[in-house]
Amino acid sequence: MRRICGWEAQYQVPNESTFSRAYAEFSASRLPERVHETLILKSYTKEIIGHLSKDSTAIHAREKPAKKEAKAKPAPKKRGRPKKGEERPKPMTRLEKQSDGMSLQAMLDDLPTACDVGTKRNSKGHKTSWIGYKLHIDAADGGIPISCLLSSASMHDSQAAIPLAEISNTRVSSLYDLMDAAYDAPSIHAHSQKLGHVPIIDTNPRTTLH
Repeated sequence: MRRICGWEAQYQVPNESTFSRAYAEFSASRLPERVHETLILKSYTKEIIGHLSKDSTAIHAREKPAKKEAKAKPAPKKRGRPKKGEERPKPMTRLEKQSDGMSLQAMLDDLPTACDVGTKRNSKGHKTSWIGYKLHIDAADGGIPISCLLSSASMHDSQAAIPLAEISNTRVSSLYDLMDAAYDAPSIHAHSQKLGHVPIIDTNPRTTLH
């Protein structure tokens, strides 16, 4: 690992404080993200990708979960059925806002990014939890990551689908969108078709998504 990073001898490896400062600079300038974007644009300029597979993975962090702000209590609902012609509007979900003409930057700014606790079912159906973040990935055939998004660990996978698809669409041309049941929502199906793709999404037996 030391040699891969360019240090032949052990004494050449910088100390922790130097690593910390360099990491902070890379993070602030988004250098790795810009390098990755340039590499993808250069490599896939004249290529058509058959399938883009969308999924997420847990990112464990050695830090305490951020304290969640107390939510303001909603106004009390009116009892009984609504009167004839009366409409009681429901607050829009994040997915509904994204599919309602929200700009990409607004979508990204709206996603939670603080460290918190996430829970997910593994391949055997058992729930596992972790403290940290979640990395959402659009991967091309062969497992090459085309675009990535980092969010809080607790954020539902479906909420990253549309902004992730928008980023990938600026970088590559693709045909099919492959997703598991977590992404089975009408707005995600519609957005995939709007981009000229064919959505292939596992059916979710649940009627609602978080």
